[in-house]
Amino acid sequence: MPIITSAYSKPPRYLFNAHLETIVPSLLRKIDGVSYYREKIDTPDGDFLNVDWARIGGTKLLIVSHGLEGDSKRHYAMGLAKIFNQNGIDVLVWNNRTCCGEINLRPILYHHGASYDLETVVQHALNQATYEEIFLAGISMGGAQTLKYLGEKGSDLPAQISRAAVYSTPCNLASSAATLKLRSNLFYKNRFLGKLKKKMEAKALQFPDLVDLDLLRRVQDFDAFDTHFTAKLHGFKDAADFYESVSADNWLEHIAIPTLIINAVNDPLLGAACFPTRLAESKSNLFLEMPKRGGHTGFLLKDQEFTFGEYRFLEFLNRV
Repeated sequence: MPIITSAYSKPPRYLFNAHLETIVPSLLRKIDGVSYYREKIDTPDGDFLNVDWARIGGTKLLIVSHGLEGDSKRHYAMGLAKIFNQNGIDVLVWNNRTCCGEINLRPILYHHGASYDLETVVQHALNQATYEEIFLAGISMGGAQTLKYLGEKGSDLPAQISRAAVYSTPCNLASSAATLKLRSNLFYKNRFLGKLKKKMEAKALQFPDLVDLDLLRRVQDFDAFDTHFTAKLHGFKDAADFYESVSADNWLEHIAIPTLIINAVNDPLLGAACFPTRLAESKSNLFLEMPKRGGHTGFLLKDQEFTFGEYRFLEFLNRV
């Protein structure tokens, strides 16, 4: 499938570089008018997930997976909930373990390859109601989880799931992780790392023998954090093994339904390997759209409530 030429040209004038395109909506964008109903569901390993429903009695359902250290209240999740509800579609936004204001029970937290939790959410949605059609959407890390889940399932995907769309997605995790070593991305590294270290401190209270707090305090970069904590907790050798093992591009070729990937060329958190151009050109159901602008989870439009990404998701997913 030829790579899609994007209709997104540029954000509002005051967002004049990729970092502003990324940071301003993350810190300042607000979405009103979304009411969630929260439900706690069990996982097969004896833990739980909090899922938030925005139901309007639709016959179709959108399942949204959020980004690293995000949750169902992030602007991009609520933007999707609102625009899809306005178009008659129910929405379920699930919160990764520890991402709902409540620490989970098991030693593990979550990561880019946690497609097993997405599968739990999908099965719960299928058991709860009869939907004619289900769409999957993922943003950033949630996009990677979504792509991995789709590829793992392949042709065995539940029949109700017809289409998927992701944006600002690290299709290659090692390539994306490498961007956090750049001086220009120090803000993102410190913000993500600070939040994750606080969660590890909470885990230390649950499991005192599991977390070396002295080592945690000395960690200053993601290679060290992912080697000593993410990899250790989730059964990987080190950061490199973790990145290689869970990276979504291991499964892209096996995706069996129409899937849209929107990654901005100027995204500060995506390396070159996060743009699977060769595969998109050869695979009929993989659509790759690469706007020149947009930043990371940005894509703002002048004087518009919804972003370009949200409009594109609705257009692509809700095709008749």
